[in-house]
Amino acid sequence: MAHDSSMDMQLNDLESSPSMFEKASLGNSIHASTDADAELVSDPNSVIRYRLYKRRFAGTVGFVVLGAVTALGWPWFGPISNDMAADFDISLDQVNWLGNMVTLVYLPTALVIPVLCSKWGLRRTCDIAVVSLLIAAWIRYAGTARTLSRESSYALLLIGQLFGGIAQPVFQVLGPMYSERWFDLKGRTTATMIIAVANPVGGAIGQLLSPLPGNTRHSILILAIISTASIPFVFLIGEAPPVPPTYSGSKKTHSLRSLLRALLGLRISDSDRDVFMTIRERVDFCIITLVFGVLVGSANGFAVLSAEIMGPAGYSDTVSGLMGAALLLSGLIAAIITAPIFDRVLTHHLAITSKIIVPVIAGAWLSLVWAVKAGNTGGLFTIMAIIGVGSLTMLPVGLELGCEVTRNSDGSSALLWFSGNLFSTLFVLVAGALRAPPTANPPLGMHKALIFMGAFIMGICSSIFFLRGKQARKELDIRMGKEQNAR
Repeated sequence: MAHDSSMDMQLNDLESSPSMFEKASLGNSIHASTDADAELVSDPNSVIRYRLYKRRFAGTVGFVVLGAVTALGWPWFGPISNDMAADFDISLDQVNWLGNMVTLVYLPTALVIPVLCSKWGLRRTCDIAVVSLLIAAWIRYAGTARTLSRESSYALLLIGQLFGGIAQPVFQVLGPMYSERWFDLKGRTTATMIIAVANPVGGAIGQLLSPLPGNTRHSILILAIISTASIPFVFLIGEAPPVPPTYSGSKKTHSLRSLLRALLGLRISDSDRDVFMTIRERVDFCIITLVFGVLVGSANGFAVLSAEIMGPAGYSDTVSGLMGAALLLSGLIAAIITAPIFDRVLTHHLAITSKIIVPVIAGAWLSLVWAVKAGNTGGLFTIMAIIGVGSLTMLPVGLELGCEVTRNSDGSSALLWFSGNLFSTLFVLVAGALRAPPTANPPLGMHKALIFMGAFIMGICSSIFFLRGKQARKELDIRMGKEQNAR
Protein backbone atom coordinates (compact mmCIF):
# COMPACT_ATOMS: atom_id res chain seq x y z
CA MET A 1 0.00 0.00 0.00
CA ALA A 2 1.50 3.42 -0.95
CA HIS A 3 1.88 6.40 1.32
CA ASP A 4 -0.70 9.18 1.21
CA SER A 5 1.34 12.24 0.10
CA SER A 6 -0.71 14.74 2.12
CA MET A 7 -0.17 12.65 5.23
CA ASP A 8 3.57 12.60 4.58
CA MET A 9 3.61 16.41 4.49
CA GLN A 10 1.74 16.55 7.81
CA LEU A 11 4.11 14.10 9.48
CA ASN A 12 7.12 16.20 8.46
CA ASP A 13 6.13 18.65 11.19
CA LEU A 14 6.17 15.94 13.81
CA GLU A 15 9.05 14.20 15.49
CA SER A 16 9.69 11.05 13.54
CA SER A 17 12.06 9.35 15.96
CA PRO A 18 10.76 5.81 16.48
CA SER A 19 9.88 4.24 19.76
CA MET A 20 11.54 0.99 20.80
CA PHE A 21 8.94 -0.90 18.78
CA GLU A 22 9.07 1.12 15.52
CA LYS A 23 10.79 -1.30 13.15
CA ALA A 24 7.95 -2.18 10.79
CA SER A 25 8.24 -1.73 7.04
CA LEU A 26 8.26 1.85 5.74
CA GLY A 27 5.96 0.70 2.98
CA ASN A 28 2.97 0.44 5.28
CA SER A 29 0.26 3.04 5.19
CA ILE A 30 -0.14 5.51 8.06
CA HIS A 31 -3.73 6.55 8.61
CA ALA A 32 -4.56 10.12 9.50
CA SER A 33 -7.62 9.17 11.45
CA THR A 34 -7.24 8.06 15.05
CA ASP A 35 -10.15 5.69 14.58
CA ALA A 36 -8.45 4.15 11.59
CA ASP A 37 -5.25 3.76 13.55
CA ALA A 38 -7.13 2.01 16.31
CA GLU A 39 -8.64 -0.38 13.79
CA LEU A 40 -5.22 -1.07 12.33
CA VAL A 41 -3.69 -1.88 15.69
CA SER A 42 -6.63 -3.99 16.79
CA ASP A 43 -6.15 -6.20 13.76
CA PRO A 44 -3.66 -8.86 14.92
CA ASN A 45 -2.50 -9.46 11.32
CA SER A 46 -1.71 -5.80 10.60
CA VAL A 47 1.64 -4.05 10.94
CA ILE A 48 1.89 -0.60 12.52
CA ARG A 49 4.79 1.71 13.21
CA TYR A 50 4.56 2.94 16.78
CA ARG A 51 5.59 6.59 16.88
CA LEU A 52 6.40 9.45 19.26
CA TYR A 53 5.45 13.07 18.58
CA LYS A 54 6.96 16.31 19.85
CA ARG A 55 3.53 17.66 20.65
CA ARG A 56 3.34 15.24 23.60
CA PHE A 57 5.55 17.67 25.54
CA ALA A 58 3.24 20.61 24.81
CA GLY A 59 0.30 18.62 26.14
CA THR A 60 2.28 17.74 29.26
CA VAL A 61 2.92 21.46 29.84
CA GLY A 62 -0.82 22.08 29.50
CA PHE A 63 -1.61 19.38 32.04
CA VAL A 64 1.02 20.66 34.49
CA VAL A 65 -0.04 24.33 34.33
CA LEU A 66 -3.75 23.58 34.57
CA GLY A 67 -3.18 20.95 37.26
CA ALA A 68 -1.28 23.48 39.37
CA VAL A 69 -3.76 26.33 38.82
CA THR A 70 -6.84 24.22 39.58
CA ALA A 71 -5.16 23.26 42.87
CA LEU A 72 -4.80 26.89 44.02
CA GLY A 73 -8.40 27.30 45.20
CA TRP A 74 -8.43 24.56 47.84
CA PRO A 75 -5.77 25.98 50.24
CA TRP A 76 -6.06 29.62 49.11
CA PHE A 77 -8.14 30.80 52.08
CA GLY A 78 -6.20 28.94 54.79
CA PRO A 79 -3.35 31.47 55.27
CA ILE A 80 -5.81 34.41 55.20
CA SER A 81 -8.55 32.76 57.26
CA ASN A 82 -8.51 35.36 60.06
CA ASP A 83 -8.63 38.25 57.58
CA MET A 84 -11.42 36.53 55.62
CA ALA A 85 -13.47 36.11 58.80
CA ALA A 86 -13.06 39.80 59.66
CA ASP A 87 -13.58 41.25 56.17
CA PHE A 88 -16.60 39.15 55.24
CA ASP A 89 -18.07 38.98 58.77
CA ILE A 90 -18.08 35.17 58.82
CA SER A 91 -16.77 32.61 61.29
CA LEU A 92 -13.53 30.65 60.99
CA ASP A 93 -15.58 27.48 60.54
CA GLN A 94 -17.26 29.10 57.55
CA VAL A 95 -13.85 29.98 56.13
CA ASN A 96 -12.75 26.36 56.59
CA TRP A 97 -15.78 25.20 54.63
CA LEU A 98 -14.49 27.10 51.61
CA GLY A 99 -11.71 24.52 51.50
CA ASN A 100 -13.97 21.63 52.53
CA MET A 101 -16.31 22.42 49.64
CA VAL A 102 -13.57 21.64 47.11
CA THR A 103 -12.83 18.31 48.79
CA LEU A 104 -16.49 17.30 48.98
CA VAL A 105 -17.14 18.12 45.32
CA TYR A 106 -13.91 16.36 44.32
CA LEU A 107 -15.14 12.95 45.49
CA PRO A 108 -18.17 12.50 43.19
CA THR A 109 -16.53 14.44 40.36
CA ALA A 110 -13.55 12.05 40.29
CA LEU A 111 -15.94 9.16 39.61
CA VAL A 112 -17.83 11.07 36.90
CA ILE A 113 -14.70 12.00 34.93
CA PRO A 114 -14.19 8.52 33.36
CA VAL A 115 -17.83 8.59 32.26
CA LEU A 116 -17.39 11.98 30.59
CA CYS A 117 -14.12 10.89 29.00
CA SER A 118 -15.64 7.70 27.67
CA LYS A 119 -18.48 9.67 26.09
CA TRP A 120 -16.79 12.85 24.85
CA GLY A 121 -13.07 12.14 24.94
CA LEU A 122 -10.07 13.42 26.86
CA ARG A 123 -9.87 16.85 25.26
CA ARG A 124 -13.57 17.72 25.67
CA THR A 125 -13.39 16.69 29.32
CA CYS A 126 -10.46 19.08 29.77
CA ASP A 127 -12.53 21.81 28.08
CA ILE A 128 -15.31 21.25 30.62
CA ALA A 129 -12.73 21.60 33.40
CA VAL A 130 -11.35 24.94 32.18
CA VAL A 131 -14.87 26.34 31.74
CA SER A 132 -15.57 25.34 35.36
CA LEU A 133 -12.29 26.95 36.40
CA LEU A 134 -13.23 30.21 34.68
CA ILE A 135 -16.71 30.24 36.21
CA ALA A 136 -15.24 29.53 39.65
CA ALA A 137 -12.73 32.38 39.36
CA TRP A 138 -15.21 35.13 38.59
CA ILE A 139 -18.10 33.91 40.76
CA ARG A 140 -15.67 34.05 43.70
CA TYR A 141 -14.66 37.56 42.72
CA ALA A 142 -18.32 38.58 42.32
CA GLY A 143 -18.71 37.63 45.97
CA THR A 144 -16.24 40.37 46.97
CA ALA A 145 -18.64 43.19 45.97
CA ARG A 146 -19.18 45.39 49.03
CA THR A 147 -22.78 46.08 48.04
CA LEU A 148 -23.73 42.45 48.76
CA SER A 149 -25.02 41.22 52.07
CA ARG A 150 -22.86 38.94 54.19
CA GLU A 151 -24.98 35.91 53.27
CA SER A 152 -24.90 36.69 49.55
CA SER A 153 -21.13 37.16 49.52
CA TYR A 154 -20.54 33.89 51.32
CA ALA A 155 -22.98 32.05 49.04
CA LEU A 156 -21.09 33.25 45.95
CA LEU A 157 -17.77 32.23 47.49
CA LEU A 158 -19.13 28.75 48.18
CA ILE A 159 -20.56 28.41 44.66
CA GLY A 160 -17.21 29.49 43.24
CA GLN A 161 -15.45 26.84 45.29
CA LEU A 162 -17.98 24.28 44.08
CA PHE A 163 -17.03 24.93 40.44
CA GLY A 164 -13.37 24.90 41.48
CA GLY A 165 -13.93 21.44 42.94
CA ILE A 166 -15.25 20.27 39.57
CA ALA A 167 -12.17 21.52 37.71
CA GLN A 168 -9.44 20.27 40.06
CA PRO A 169 -9.72 16.46 39.73
CA VAL A 170 -9.85 16.41 35.92
CA PHE A 171 -6.15 17.01 35.38
CA GLN A 172 -5.21 14.55 38.10
CA VAL A 173 -7.49 11.73 36.98
CA LEU A 174 -6.69 12.03 33.27
CA GLY A 175 -2.91 12.31 33.72
CA PRO A 176 -2.19 8.56 33.47
CA MET A 177 -4.45 8.30 30.42
CA TYR A 178 -2.58 11.11 28.69
CA SER A 179 0.82 9.54 29.39
CA GLU A 180 -0.48 6.19 28.13
CA ARG A 181 -1.73 7.68 24.87
CA TRP A 182 1.27 9.88 24.07
CA PHE A 183 4.39 8.29 25.69
CA ASP A 184 6.18 5.01 25.19
CA LEU A 185 7.53 2.66 27.86
CA LYS A 186 10.65 4.78 28.33
CA GLY A 187 8.74 7.92 29.28
CA ARG A 188 5.33 6.89 30.58
CA THR A 189 6.15 6.86 34.32
CA THR A 190 8.05 10.15 34.07
CA ALA A 191 5.11 11.85 32.34
CA THR A 192 2.72 10.50 34.97
CA MET A 193 4.99 11.81 37.74
CA ILE A 194 5.30 15.30 36.24
CA ILE A 195 1.53 15.64 35.87
CA ALA A 196 0.78 14.13 39.30
CA VAL A 197 3.08 16.43 41.30
CA ALA A 198 1.59 19.54 39.66
CA ASN A 199 -1.30 19.43 42.11
CA PRO A 200 0.70 19.54 45.38
CA VAL A 201 2.99 22.16 43.85
CA GLY A 202 -0.05 24.27 42.99
CA GLY A 203 -1.37 23.89 46.53
CA ALA A 204 1.95 25.07 47.97
CA ILE A 205 2.04 28.05 45.59
CA GLY A 206 -1.51 28.95 46.62
CA GLN A 207 -0.54 29.06 50.28
CA LEU A 208 2.38 31.36 49.44
CA LEU A 209 0.48 33.71 47.12
CA SER A 210 -2.81 34.29 48.94
CA PRO A 211 -1.41 36.50 51.77
CA LEU A 212 0.81 38.62 49.48
CA PRO A 213 -1.77 41.21 48.28
CA GLY A 214 -2.50 42.16 51.91
CA ASN A 215 -6.22 42.51 51.18
CA THR A 216 -8.61 39.56 50.94
CA ARG A 217 -10.64 41.04 48.07
CA HIS A 218 -7.49 41.78 46.09
CA SER A 219 -6.26 38.29 46.90
CA ILE A 220 -9.41 36.75 45.38
CA LEU A 221 -8.95 38.99 42.31
CA ILE A 222 -5.37 37.72 41.89
CA LEU A 223 -6.70 34.15 42.01
CA ALA A 224 -9.25 35.01 39.29
CA ILE A 225 -6.59 36.57 37.06
CA ILE A 226 -4.23 33.59 37.41
CA SER A 227 -7.07 31.17 36.67
CA THR A 228 -8.14 33.11 33.57
CA ALA A 229 -4.56 33.40 32.28
CA SER A 230 -4.14 29.60 32.44
CA ILE A 231 -7.17 28.83 30.23
CA PRO A 232 -5.33 28.94 26.84
CA PHE A 233 -3.02 26.13 27.98
CA VAL A 234 -5.88 23.69 27.33
CA PHE A 235 -5.25 24.13 23.59
CA LEU A 236 -1.88 22.42 24.03
CA ILE A 237 -3.60 19.16 25.02
CA GLY A 238 -4.34 16.77 22.17
CA GLU A 239 -6.89 13.97 22.18
CA ALA A 240 -4.56 11.28 20.79
CA PRO A 241 -1.65 11.06 18.34
CA PRO A 242 -2.28 9.98 14.74
CA VAL A 243 -0.19 6.85 15.37
CA PRO A 244 0.03 5.46 18.94
CA PRO A 245 3.31 5.06 20.85
CA THR A 246 2.47 1.57 22.15
CA TYR A 247 -0.17 -1.10 21.81
CA SER A 248 -2.02 0.00 24.97
CA GLY A 249 -1.96 3.58 23.70
CA SER A 250 -4.02 2.47 20.71
CA LYS A 251 -6.86 0.92 22.69
CA LYS A 252 -10.20 2.60 23.17
CA THR A 253 -11.16 4.16 26.48
CA HIS A 254 -12.96 1.75 28.78
CA SER A 255 -15.76 2.92 31.04
CA LEU A 256 -15.62 3.13 34.82
CA ARG A 257 -18.58 0.76 34.85
CA SER A 258 -16.52 -1.93 33.13
CA LEU A 259 -13.77 -1.49 35.73
CA LEU A 260 -16.21 -1.75 38.62
CA ARG A 261 -17.74 -4.89 37.13
CA ALA A 262 -14.28 -6.37 36.65
CA LEU A 263 -13.38 -5.55 40.27
CA LEU A 264 -16.55 -7.26 41.48
CA GLY A 265 -15.95 -10.30 39.28
CA LEU A 266 -19.13 -9.69 37.27
CA ARG A 267 -19.56 -10.50 33.60
CA ILE A 268 -18.30 -7.82 31.22
CA SER A 269 -19.06 -7.24 27.54
CA ASP A 270 -16.96 -8.65 24.74
CA SER A 271 -15.75 -5.16 23.82
CA ASP A 272 -14.28 -4.81 27.34
CA ARG A 273 -12.82 -8.31 27.59
CA ASP A 274 -9.24 -6.97 27.71
CA VAL A 275 -9.98 -5.33 31.10
CA PHE A 276 -11.06 -8.61 32.68
CA MET A 277 -9.26 -9.01 36.03
CA THR A 278 -8.25 -12.20 37.77
CA ILE A 279 -8.86 -12.62 41.50
CA ARG A 280 -5.18 -11.88 42.12
CA GLU A 281 -5.40 -8.63 40.14
CA ARG A 282 -8.52 -7.58 42.03
CA VAL A 283 -6.75 -8.13 45.35
CA ASP A 284 -3.74 -6.22 44.08
CA PHE A 285 -5.84 -3.23 43.05
CA CYS A 286 -7.55 -3.14 46.45
CA ILE A 287 -4.12 -3.08 48.12
CA ILE A 288 -2.89 -0.34 45.76
CA THR A 289 -6.03 1.73 46.36
CA LEU A 290 -5.77 1.52 50.16
CA VAL A 291 -2.03 2.24 50.32
CA PHE A 292 -2.22 5.06 47.76
CA GLY A 293 -5.19 6.61 49.56
CA VAL A 294 -3.51 6.46 52.97
CA LEU A 295 -0.22 7.96 51.74
CA VAL A 296 -1.93 10.78 49.84
CA GLY A 297 -4.47 11.38 52.59
CA SER A 298 -1.88 11.53 55.38
CA ALA A 299 0.27 14.03 53.46
CA ASN A 300 -2.75 16.23 52.66
CA GLY A 301 -4.02 15.92 56.22
CA PHE A 302 -0.66 17.00 57.62
CA ALA A 303 -0.68 20.05 55.33
CA VAL A 304 -3.99 21.10 56.90
CA LEU A 305 -3.08 20.17 60.48
CA SER A 306 0.64 21.02 60.62
CA ALA A 307 0.25 24.11 62.81
CA GLU A 308 -2.26 22.35 65.07
CA ILE A 309 0.08 19.36 65.50
CA MET A 310 3.31 21.30 66.03
CA GLY A 311 1.93 24.35 67.86
CA PRO A 312 1.21 22.67 71.22
CA ALA A 313 4.76 21.26 71.20
CA GLY A 314 6.17 24.80 71.06
CA TYR A 315 6.79 25.30 67.33
CA SER A 316 5.69 28.51 65.62
CA ASP A 317 3.43 28.69 62.57
CA THR A 318 6.47 29.63 60.50
CA VAL A 319 8.42 26.54 61.55
CA SER A 320 5.36 24.35 61.03
CA GLY A 321 4.98 25.76 57.53
CA LEU A 322 8.64 25.11 56.79
CA MET A 323 8.20 21.48 57.81
CA GLY A 324 5.40 21.14 55.31
CA ALA A 325 7.60 22.80 52.69
CA ALA A 326 10.45 20.39 53.51
CA LEU A 327 8.10 17.46 52.92
CA LEU A 328 7.04 18.83 49.53
CA LEU A 329 10.43 20.02 48.25
CA SER A 330 12.32 16.87 49.22
CA GLY A 331 9.59 14.79 47.61
CA LEU A 332 9.68 16.82 44.38
CA ILE A 333 13.44 16.41 44.06
CA ALA A 334 13.18 12.69 44.72
CA ALA A 335 10.31 12.25 42.23
CA ILE A 336 12.20 14.08 39.50
CA ILE A 337 15.25 11.88 40.06
CA THR A 338 13.50 8.54 40.45
CA ALA A 339 10.79 8.67 37.75
CA PRO A 340 13.28 8.25 34.84
CA ILE A 341 14.93 5.43 36.80
CA PHE A 342 11.57 3.64 37.04
CA ASP A 343 11.09 4.15 33.31
CA ARG A 344 14.48 2.83 32.21
CA VAL A 345 16.06 0.74 35.00
CA LEU A 346 13.40 -0.48 37.43
CA THR A 347 10.70 -0.62 34.77
CA HIS A 348 9.71 -4.21 35.70
CA HIS A 349 10.16 -3.84 39.45
CA LEU A 350 7.51 -1.35 40.59
CA ALA A 351 5.96 -3.78 43.09
CA ILE A 352 9.30 -4.76 44.65
CA THR A 353 10.27 -1.11 45.02
CA SER A 354 6.93 -0.40 46.71
CA LYS A 355 7.56 -3.17 49.24
CA ILE A 356 10.81 -1.45 50.22
CA ILE A 357 9.74 2.21 50.29
CA VAL A 358 6.16 2.04 51.66
CA PRO A 359 7.14 0.45 55.03
CA VAL A 360 9.79 3.18 55.48
CA ILE A 361 7.14 5.86 54.97
CA ALA A 362 4.78 4.16 57.42
CA GLY A 363 7.56 3.89 60.01
CA ALA A 364 8.31 7.60 59.63
CA TRP A 365 4.66 8.50 60.28
CA LEU A 366 4.60 6.26 63.36
CA SER A 367 7.80 7.87 64.68
CA LEU A 368 6.00 11.22 64.93
CA VAL A 369 4.24 9.85 68.02
CA TRP A 370 7.55 10.23 69.89
CA ALA A 371 9.26 12.86 67.72
CA VAL A 372 6.73 15.67 68.14
CA LYS A 373 8.15 17.27 71.27
CA ALA A 374 9.90 20.49 72.20
CA GLY A 375 13.48 20.93 71.05
CA ASN A 376 13.44 18.31 68.30
CA THR A 377 13.44 20.58 65.26
CA GLY A 378 16.22 18.74 63.43
CA GLY A 379 14.65 15.34 63.97
CA LEU A 380 11.26 16.53 62.75
CA PHE A 381 12.72 18.06 59.59
CA THR A 382 14.50 14.77 58.89
CA ILE A 383 11.29 12.79 59.33
CA MET A 384 9.41 15.20 57.04
CA ALA A 385 12.09 14.79 54.39
CA ILE A 386 11.85 10.98 54.61
CA ILE A 387 8.06 11.11 54.30
CA GLY A 388 8.27 13.53 51.36
CA VAL A 389 10.88 11.53 49.47
CA GLY A 390 8.98 8.27 49.91
CA SER A 391 5.45 9.58 49.33
CA LEU A 392 6.06 11.57 46.16
CA THR A 393 8.26 8.80 44.76
CA MET A 394 5.38 6.37 45.26
CA LEU A 395 2.80 8.73 43.73
CA PRO A 396 3.50 7.94 40.04
CA VAL A 397 4.37 4.33 40.93
CA GLY A 398 0.93 3.83 42.49
CA LEU A 399 -0.84 5.41 39.51
CA GLU A 400 1.14 3.29 37.04
CA LEU A 401 0.56 0.07 39.01
CA GLY A 402 -3.15 0.84 39.05
CA CYS A 403 -3.10 1.11 35.25
CA GLU A 404 -1.02 -2.06 34.95
CA VAL A 405 -3.35 -4.36 36.88
CA THR A 406 -6.61 -2.89 35.50
CA ARG A 407 -5.69 -1.89 31.91
CA ASN A 408 -8.08 1.02 32.52
CA SER A 409 -6.02 4.19 32.99
CA ASP A 410 -8.68 6.82 33.70
CA GLY A 411 -10.92 4.50 35.73
CA SER A 412 -8.12 3.29 38.00
CA SER A 413 -6.78 6.85 38.41
CA ALA A 414 -10.26 8.09 39.38
CA LEU A 415 -10.60 5.45 42.10
CA LEU A 416 -7.07 6.10 43.42
CA TRP A 417 -7.51 9.87 43.69
CA PHE A 418 -10.98 9.35 45.18
CA SER A 419 -9.34 7.20 47.85
CA GLY A 420 -6.67 9.81 48.54
CA ASN A 421 -9.17 12.61 49.10
CA LEU A 422 -11.46 10.37 51.14
CA PHE A 423 -8.64 9.46 53.54
CA SER A 424 -7.55 13.10 53.69
CA THR A 425 -11.00 14.10 54.90
CA LEU A 426 -11.02 11.17 57.35
CA PHE A 427 -7.68 12.13 58.88
CA VAL A 428 -8.67 15.77 59.35
CA LEU A 429 -12.03 14.92 60.96
CA VAL A 430 -10.63 12.23 63.27
CA ALA A 431 -7.67 14.38 64.29
CA GLY A 432 -10.02 17.20 65.21
CA ALA A 433 -12.13 14.83 67.30
CA LEU A 434 -9.03 13.51 69.13
CA ARG A 435 -7.63 16.96 69.93
CA ALA A 436 -6.93 17.41 73.66
CA PRO A 437 -9.06 19.92 75.59
CA PRO A 438 -7.75 23.40 76.48
CA THR A 439 -7.20 22.23 80.08
CA ALA A 440 -4.79 19.44 79.05
CA ASN A 441 -1.00 19.61 79.22
CA PRO A 442 -0.14 20.81 76.65
CA PRO A 443 -3.45 22.51 75.79
CA LEU A 444 -5.07 21.33 72.55
CA GLY A 445 -2.35 18.72 72.02
CA MET A 446 -2.63 16.28 69.12
CA HIS A 447 -0.79 13.32 70.65
CA LYS A 448 -3.80 11.00 70.41
CA ALA A 449 -4.31 12.05 66.80
CA LEU A 450 -0.69 11.16 66.02
CA ILE A 451 -1.15 7.74 67.63
CA PHE A 452 -4.23 7.13 65.50
CA MET A 453 -2.53 8.27 62.29
CA GLY A 454 0.65 6.29 62.94
CA ALA A 455 -1.16 3.07 63.84
CA PHE A 456 -3.67 3.39 61.01
CA ILE A 457 -0.99 4.08 58.39
CA MET A 458 1.17 1.21 59.64
CA GLY A 459 -1.79 -1.18 59.54
CA ILE A 460 -2.85 -0.29 56.00
CA CYS A 461 0.68 -0.07 54.59
CA SER A 462 1.58 -3.52 55.94
CA SER A 463 -0.70 -4.93 53.23
CA ILE A 464 1.93 -3.92 50.65
CA PHE A 465 3.82 -7.13 51.42
CA PHE A 466 0.94 -9.09 49.86
CA LEU A 467 1.14 -7.16 46.59
CA ARG A 468 2.18 -9.12 43.53
CA GLY A 469 1.77 -6.19 41.15
CA LYS A 470 2.12 -8.04 37.85
CA GLN A 471 2.59 -5.41 35.15
CA ALA A 472 0.16 -6.93 32.67
CA ARG A 473 -0.20 -3.80 30.53
CA LYS A 474 3.56 -3.47 30.03
CA GLU A 475 3.92 -7.17 29.23
CA LEU A 476 1.17 -6.85 26.63
CA ASP A 477 2.86 -3.80 25.07
CA ILE A 478 6.18 -5.62 24.84
CA ARG A 479 4.62 -8.79 23.40
CA MET A 480 2.59 -6.92 20.78
CA GLY A 481 5.62 -4.84 19.82
CA LYS A 482 7.72 -7.95 19.27
CA GLU A 483 4.96 -9.58 17.22
CA GLN A 484 4.64 -6.50 15.02
CA ASN A 485 8.40 -6.35 14.56
CA ALA A 486 8.44 -10.02 13.56
CA ARG A 487 5.81 -9.35 10.89
